[in-house]
Amino acid sequence: MNLLRNLLFPFAILYGIITSIRNWFYTIGLFKRTSFSIPTIVVGNLSVGGTGKTPMVEYIIRLLQNDFKVATLSRGYKRKSEGFFLADENTTMEQIGDEPFQYHHKFESINVAVDAKRVNGIQNILKLKPQTQAIVLDDAFQHLAVQGGFYILLTTYDEPYFKDYMLPTGNLRESRKGAKRANVVIVTKCPKDLSIDNQNIIRKELNLKSGQLSFFTYIEFSKLAYSKTDTISVDDLKKEEFIMVAGIAKPQSFFDHLKSEQTTCLTYPDHHHFSKADIELILNTAKEHKIITTEKDYVRLKDVIPSEKLYYLPIQTSFINNNEEFDKTILNYVGSSTRNG
Repeated sequence: MNLLRNLLFPFAILYGIITSIRNWFYTIGLFKRTSFSIPTIVVGNLSVGGTGKTPMVEYIIRLLQNDFKVATLSRGYKRKSEGFFLADENTTMEQIGDEPFQYHHKFESINVAVDAKRVNGIQNILKLKPQTQAIVLDDAFQHLAVQGGFYILLTTYDEPYFKDYMLPTGNLRESRKGAKRANVVIVTKCPKDLSIDNQNIIRKELNLKSGQLSFFTYIEFSKLAYSKTDTISVDDLKKEEFIMVAGIAKPQSFFDHLKSEQTTCLTYPDHHHFSKADIELILNTAKEHKIITTEKDYVRLKDVIPSEKLYYLPIQTSFINNNEEFDKTILNYVGSSTRNG
């Protein structure tokens, strides 16, 4: 923690008290919670950004999409539309936001919706798409107005919630006690070779309650980078000079995976809307070389940078071990809930 964050510690205490009171009001029923008979999987975290929610949501979509009619519901951060919006074949990134547009672009068999008010969003999905069998709520762990059916909490290996503090001193949106709502806690962005012994040490620090499951995942980078019309292997790409562009939370692992001593890395804030000046800087920096970006940034850049210059490197969430147990847990929840419904 830097000096400024230390000085703001009293405000962190106050923020923690306010969020704890809010959560307690939901617990005792003073604030209304709405539950749904349809399976609702909540993916989120206790901290702000960078825990790997997008690849985890995509993992769940891949797991479910062949057997169930799936919808995702997100806030649609920095979108230019308001209220509830259900994506269709004419939807643009500006209307629903970058992450939902990525889901919409990659998974043709699912429905993608956005609404800051999650209860209203679910109600509209069920009204417009009554055949829906499961809804994945992206970044909704603190949206207690919805009584989710299954909660997945993500925390990173480098900055686990049990070592973090409340905003503004740390990065926590709510107290560490919020982790008790989770059915599953997943430690993300781990070293691929994290040992069983080290996993067990972390499990002890997570202080899981009875019945909570824990898993460990790492980010798996694609061996190919993609443009609109071309692909190039990462091995061949590393033989060239290129620049890297990222407007995501905590992009360091992306940079570290590809960059060399001569690689220029341009960093922008998470969900950044690239201005004309940004595009000019990127193109002037790249000159005749390729521009490599993240999949989330690609949906924002693909229409403003020449397609022959712009490539993206996909990522996926992979489990270090026990992925069969995780898959079975999710499939059993959705399957049993669907049959009961």
